[in-house]
Amino acid sequence: MHEPLVRTDFSPAASYTAVSPLTFHPARTPLFNELHARPFPVLQTPSCLAHLVLLREEPSNSAELQHLQKLCERFAVAAPSAESSCYYQNFGGFELRWERHTEFSTYTLIRQSDTQPLFNASPLTLLPADWLSQLPGQLISALHLELATAPASEPDPESIRQYFEGHRLISSQVKEHKARLWSAYRIHNDGSGRILIHNRELNPCQSGRLVRTLLEMETYRMMLLLALPAAKSIAPELKTMDQQLATVIQQINQIAGLHDERRLLGELSSLAARIEKLISDSNFRFSAAQAYYQLISNRLEELREQEVAGLQTFREFLQRRLTPAWRTCEAVRNELNDLSRRIDRASELLRTRIDLTIEAQNQSLMLKMDQRSHTQLRLQQTVEGLSVAAISYYLVGLTKHLAESAKALGLIDNSALVTGLAVPFCVTAVWLAMRRLRRTLERSEPS
Repeated sequence: MHEPLVRTDFSPAASYTAVSPLTFHPARTPLFNELHARPFPVLQTPSCLAHLVLLREEPSNSAELQHLQKLCERFAVAAPSAESSCYYQNFGGFELRWERHTEFSTYTLIRQSDTQPLFNASPLTLLPADWLSQLPGQLISALHLELATAPASEPDPESIRQYFEGHRLISSQVKEHKARLWSAYRIHNDGSGRILIHNRELNPCQSGRLVRTLLEMETYRMMLLLALPAAKSIAPELKTMDQQLATVIQQINQIAGLHDERRLLGELSSLAARIEKLISDSNFRFSAAQAYYQLISNRLEELREQEVAGLQTFREFLQRRLTPAWRTCEAVRNELNDLSRRIDRASELLRTRIDLTIEAQNQSLMLKMDQRSHTQLRLQQTVEGLSVAAISYYLVGLTKHLAESAKALGLIDNSALVTGLAVPFCVTAVWLAMRRLRRTLERSEPS
């Protein structure tokens, strides 16, 4: 009998081995460890970081792993395994963090800062130039981040602007005034963006979490904006298709015949095919943009910003520019779905009209067939009357021959009288026989 799962002695030597005989779900361990995936870096102040985001050109990560293995061979460090989706390794003078996401991969280099001026040397210079130039994928974002000790007195924005090549600054106090952020959100001469953190009271773990939040915001911002060109390119086509749909709907009330109905139905089918292709091509991009927008909003909440007089906060700056971009994508996405529904309704209306036209044609055809049936019935009755007369005529003729034969034999005296008397009997017999035959046929017909 197994031991109970409840610990009863609470002594240091107590063991929890009672669960070992149980059958574990095959995904239990990776699901449990998912909370610990992609941990934040522990950063000492001062530190310098370079962050690269590359869009993958192939779904597998084999090319990236092979490229990382070449770097590991150069520095004689442990390489990532073939199943790895993230890799963190200290290369001596710097730390490299590689993470593979659904659409992109990130490379983050961390170096302890020295006495060099801010943004004077990127950690990327520590990597072999040939290896860096052959990174698989297309660069979508590059960021240079400096974590520095806050000066004793609050710095003047003009003195900080020199580190951002004279661009207009945005700044805010974060983490309950334990740090201050500076940025211009511009691409500088080195091809990357820049963020400066003045650390007052953040410990290494808090600094790492703040840096990870800022890096994720920059990554998700660029990934969100990937949907904007698609939305802008789709919008004019949507307007054209909307006008075409309006024209078709107006023509529905002016239909002259089945030919017009078929023509309009063909136009609606063509519009429906085009709109479904647009939805298929853009649905993933717009859905991803929605997810990235929500992630950015969550990361902005984590900063807990406080405004600095005269400067925009990161929230104000990003939301003022990202929200319209996302609303544009959302509007185009909604317009795609709305146009699809309107085309379906117009097609259904036109099909209903076509069905009614066909039903009216069928009713007219059935009426003509009914008229033909009545005509055929009258003709049949006429033919039956003629048939009775013809058959009776032949019967009377046979009777006349029989009567003349009987007179020649001396059996009767007047053959004409017998022939005349046979006429009504023959006609009545033939009429009754024809009537019985018609009733028999009517009973045998399926209902």
